[in-house]
Amino acid sequence: MADDLSSALRELADSAAAPAPTTGAEVRRRAVSRRRRRHSAVAAGTVAVVAALAFGLTTVLGGPESHRRPAPPPAASLAAPTADAASPAAPTAGVPSPTTPSPSAPTLAGPTPTAPAAPTAPASGVASSVAPASVAGCAVADLGFSVTSEDGKGEPVRHLLLTVTNTGKRKCGLYGYPYLKFPYARAPIAVIEDSQDAPAVLAPGEKAYAALLAHGGRMDTYDTDSLPVGLQGPGPGGKPGEPGEPVNVTLPGQVAFDDEARVTYWITAPGLALRFIMSS
Repeated sequence: MADDLSSALRELADSAAAPAPTTGAEVRRRAVSRRRRRHSAVAAGTVAVVAALAFGLTTVLGGPESHRRPAPPPAASLAAPTADAASPAAPTAGVPSPTTPSPSAPTLAGPTPTAPAAPTAPASGVASSVAPASVAGCAVADLGFSVTSEDGKGEPVRHLLLTVTNTGKRKCGLYGYPYLKFPYARAPIAVIEDSQDAPAVLAPGEKAYAALLAHGGRMDTYDTDSLPVGLQGPGPGGKPGEPGEPVNVTLPGQVAFDDEARVTYWITAPGLALRFIMSS
């Protein structure tokens, strides 16, 4: 009897100790359940960590309004500069300090005009080439006239130099050019326009000149030993006025004139006057 009871108890203990057989579906269900529990635990832990970090950042930064308020400037930028930093150190004696050139202010008046230099008085015997309107024209009675040939000895006389000298006691002006018209001529001898110069002003004893080309080789000539010279006064618009009564000036011998004769304006330098005719 006792042996039977012992055997029964051992069988019961062995059956309780041995696990009940489990099917494959049950194993899979348990595995899925375990994975879900692990995922839930990980998610809960992550949410807790994020919440803790958010709370910590909010506490440190002073809440959500800290993102809208600018941070206060550093104390160093609000402090006034010290006297040593604001003003440069005084230059050391004996050491020149560099100076910055300041731009000069623009002026509207322009450069200061300088007074024109006073004209140099002409040398004795040389006439001035400027005749102001206040200078009266020379009169024939106050002038001496002469004509010289500029051609070589034995050559036909073609190039002449007419010279006038102020023999009076006052200054006078020679305007335009010598008005040379022979009796019965249709027109006076033409002037060389390129030789135009300012009117010559003659002080007593001074001279002026006009160069004269007698002929250009024409067959029809007018032969004469005297030259009628008329003087022009100042006219309107700076042009020579009407000539006065002519004076006959003796020529250096018999001279032939034709329609190609030309004369220059009154010029104060004889060489310059002759330059206009000597190449012809």
